[in-house]
Amino acid sequence: MDACFYVVCIDNTDYTASLEKHKIYRVVRDEAARDDGDLRVIDESGEDYLYPAARFVTISVPDEVEKSLALD
Repeated sequence: MDACFYVVCIDNTDYTASLEKHKIYRVVRDEAARDDGDLRVIDESGEDYLYPAARFVTISVPDEVEKSLALD
């Protein structure tokens, strides 16, 4: 199981300073957060924070894109 996966933000209401709608974000796996309906997302600050999972859609990215995202 990978340590991270990727999502796209589909709703940044009330989080406009920390999330951009339609942007790809890296997610750190956190089973306790997921059990609570949240995702641990690395946001615009570069830190990971909990956000409601309903604000995101999980995506698959090609290997080249994943490598590029991992460098940020």
